[in-house]
Amino acid sequence: MLWGGQSVSRLGSQVSLLALPLLAIATLHATTLQVGLLSASETVPFLLVGLPAGVVVDHLAKRRVMIAGDAGRALVLASIPVAWAAGALTMAQLFVVALVSGVLTVFFDVAYQSYLPDLITAPQLVDGNGKLATTESLAQVAGPAAAGALVQVVGAALAVLVDAVSFAVSAFALLGIRVEDRRPPAPEVGGASRPRLLLSEIGEGLRFVFRERHLRSITACTATANLFGGMTAAIIVLYLYRSLHLGPAVIGTAFAIGSVGAVGASLVAGRLGVLIGIGPAILWSAAIGNCGDLLLPLAPQVHPLPFIVAGLFVAGAGTVAYNVSQVSLRQTLCPLQLLGRMNASIRFLVWGTLPVGGVLGGILGTTLGLHAALWVGCAGGATAFLWIACSPVPGLRTTAETGARLQLGEVAGPVEVEGPEPTA
Repeated sequence: MLWGGQSVSRLGSQVSLLALPLLAIATLHATTLQVGLLSASETVPFLLVGLPAGVVVDHLAKRRVMIAGDAGRALVLASIPVAWAAGALTMAQLFVVALVSGVLTVFFDVAYQSYLPDLITAPQLVDGNGKLATTESLAQVAGPAAAGALVQVVGAALAVLVDAVSFAVSAFALLGIRVEDRRPPAPEVGGASRPRLLLSEIGEGLRFVFRERHLRSITACTATANLFGGMTAAIIVLYLYRSLHLGPAVIGTAFAIGSVGAVGASLVAGRLGVLIGIGPAILWSAAIGNCGDLLLPLAPQVHPLPFIVAGLFVAGAGTVAYNVSQVSLRQTLCPLQLLGRMNASIRFLVWGTLPVGGVLGGILGTTLGLHAALWVGCAGGATAFLWIACSPVPGLRTTAETGARLQLGEVAGPVEVEGPEPTA
């Protein structure tokens, strides 16, 4: 049920990923800076509520948090075609919708990554994450092409309605799950539940991430890639549309074909970890994937599509292979009682750089030009893998090995965590 609901939801999200900026560009005639700010609005909630979300997820039923997130996103996205039909759509509404949807996404994603270990066992995590990544990658193939066609035929505003419906479908799928969360009981002092300060609980999650060397280097790598990736994402559609003069359907098709690399990577990511080890898999997927973006600014004005498609193909393959391996490693390294806060802390740190990158992309695109700004984003992202290369991550072989080391206290060192002892 989780897998099926997410498959539909991810497909719908791919439609909005293209439809929202095209709606701002073509219908509301947004400036380069406004498009960058719109991109930043979707991810700035990870800075605003990312850390408290981890505490909430650790104390509430994760499935209910996810259902509320899906239902809320369906409602706010549905307001866009309604306002458009009434002739009242503005950039201000797009900013608000992106911000509210982003807040709900923060809570959903933290709960989502923390709920998966409740459904499957630790040795199954790489395979489970791989399956989820496969359908997400398939959505990346079908979604942009469908989005481009929808925008071309019915307009960007009505295309957003597809995403709203997909979130509703995901919510209904989650309602069909009957597996309860494995929430550890609240610590007690003198037989009574002791209230815990929000900042203290947030601090536990952050301390675990910073003290654990493997998580620290993965976080730094992902944060760097997202900072420069946010710059690229903020201007790439605008660059293809205004500088290379590609239409919505062509842009959507280019993204769809390029996403085939992500599909292939999701199918072999688990086997790659077995073949060369999960540590080397994380290193090489980060290195190859981030360097693939360099093909985007190299695309010539005449016949740019081969470069665009190849760049998206390599970047997509590397990103998916990297995420399947590093998320599985994170889920294995962390004790149960810290899982929500660990995921929230890492999301805060790595997704928090995305809005910064989005704003910088809009500013650099305005001052230096879209092509120069694209070079800065792609070249900066290509350096992210160095954090992994200079860490102990490449020496890891399997998630089972790290799980055993966690039980022996050999992974993170002495981390003081109140509550039950870490479990496998």
